Order: sequence, then structure tokens, then C-alpha cells
Amino acid sequence: MDWSSVAGILLALAGLVVGQALEGGKPSSLIQPAAFAIVVIGTFGAVLLQTRPATLRRGVTMLRWIVRPPADTRVLLARDIQAWNQTVRREGPLALERHMTNARNHFLQKGLRMIIDGIQPDKVRQALDMEITAFETAERQAVRIWESAAGYSPTIGILGAVLGLIHVMENLSDPARLGPGIAVAFVSTIYGVGLANLFFYPIANKLKNIVIAQVHQQEIAAAVFHDIATGDFSRIMDERIATLMRDH
Repeated sequence: MDWSSVAGILLALAGLVVGQALEGGKPSSLIQPAAFAIVVIGTFGAVLLQTRPATLRRGVTMLRWIVRPPADTRVLLARDIQAWNQTVRREGPLALERHMTNARNHFLQKGLRMIIDGIQPDKVRQALDMEITAFETAERQAVRIWESAAGYSPTIGILGAVLGLIHVMENLSDPARLGPGIAVAFVSTIYGVGLANLFFYPIANKLKNIVIAQVHQQEIAAAVFHDIATGDFSRIMDERIATLMRDH
């Protein structure tokens, strides 16, 4: 559990509620279902319009990383690198086959398989770099839905405010209906700006950092596979591991 994310969400909500209370207003006045529906549904409708469904599903699935980020696998990768190094030095590249069957993910399995197959070092690095680029592109596109939501929600909030004011103008002769219309108008703006700056942008940045860390580990692994394929691995393997463990 990432308690910093939980604390950040609670502080963001508490700041709005406490600020409203200090101004003499009622926290309940911030609860406007109509305004919430306009901003949230309108924002995600706009995001869906520009995004492939598969990318949107991936971006929504990644949302769980905010409170339950992926496990830090740097130590496991460092152990794998040491095991590959010792195996190749003692038994040769073909002995990596037993490591390939136990590889933790497709990327590591692919790199080990190419070394076992005797693929040229440059070809190994080229293929793995293409794999990294494809992975990073797909993950960043998924993260970008939250950046897009942050861009759209303030404008959708303004649209909600305009709709509320239209409702007010239509009911000038009925004072009892003016209050709800004005409330929707102003609260829509709060929802739009608040969701963008307190939630959508922070979510996008946090997910982006997680993707960067995952890509960094793949880049280290690709460099190790290239070193093993060239036979020039024993001198720099410790440096690769040190670089891996310095990440974040």
C-alpha cells in the first residue's frame, strides 16, 4: 500500500472541506450531483473520443498503481544478472536455457532466448530496444488519458457553469429555483479545476514515474544481454547492477 498517495488524496479533500468551513460555508454545499455528472461524464466522454478503447482500459487499470504500485523488482533483477553472469562464465551461454524457463516476464525470456540461439549482439540489442520502445509507447499512451482528463475537466467545468447560469436565467421569476442553479454553476467550476489539479495531473505524474522505472529496468537488462552476447560481461556486470540499484 502506498500510504503517501492515500494521505495525498485525503489532504486534498480535507483542504477543500476545511477551506469551505473557514469561509463560513457548509461542506454539504460542495456536493452537487448534477455538477459532478456534467464534469466527470463530459470529461471521460472527451477522453474516450480521442482514445482507443484498449488504451483507455489500460489507463483505467493502471489507476490501482496509485495505492498499490507494482512491486520493486530491482533486487530480483540484480540477482538474475548475477546468476546469468555466473552461469555463462562456468557453463557457457547454452546453460542459460534453465534460466529462460524460469524468467519472470516475456522481456527477460526473449533476451535469454536470443543469447541461447546465438543471435549477433547488435541484433540482440536492436530487437530488445524495439521491444522497449513498443512497451514504453503503449504505457505512456495509457498514462496520457489522465493528462487529457486534466486538460479537459476545467473546460467541462466552465460548460457546467454556463449550463447552471442558463438555468438561473430561465427561472428569474421563481426565486426558489435560483439557488440550485447558481450552486451548480459555481460548483461545476470547482469540480473541473479541482479534479484536474488535485487528482488527474498528480495521477498522471505518478503513473509516468512508475513507467519510467519499469523502462529503466528493461534498458539495464537489454544492456546486460548485449554484454553477455559480446562476451564482454565480467568486467562491467557490477556496474550495471550498481546503476540499476541507484534508480530512484
